[in-house]
Amino acid sequence: MTAAATRKLITRYYDAFNAQDAEGMLDCLGAGFVHDVSQGESRKGKDKFAAFLAHMNSSYKEVLSDIVVMTNADGSRAAAEFRLKGKYLKTDPGLPKARGQTYKLRVGAFFEVKRGKITRVSTHYNLKDWTRQVLGK
Repeated sequence: MTAAATRKLITRYYDAFNAQDAEGMLDCLGAGFVHDVSQGESRKGKDKFAAFLAHMNSSYKEVLSDIVVMTNADGSRAAAEFRLKGKYLKTDPGLPKARGQTYKLRVGAFFEVKRGKITRVSTHYNLKDWTRQVLGK
């Protein structure tokens, strides 16, 4: 895979995210997919990631902008940075009560790509900043 093809794949993945198109996101993923989150457990497999996406789409309405994708020379690894604007729709267990609060975050993600598909994504954001925003502090 080339660096350009990887950038196109990551862009397609985030375009699907912005459309809340879980199937489009899942189509970008390869065998043995792993989702690492900065404040949570790793999810292994497309089925677990699909359940996560369904939960996220019912609890949050999020849109990404200013997406920058960077890759290594052979396209096997990539990173992305973007702005996330969201609305907290339904209370997530262990988090503050949802009341339609809005929030903005800067997010980073790291990717592994094999045979034209994403095999790992590791997403990083500031949970303390998100919590401060939804609590109105």
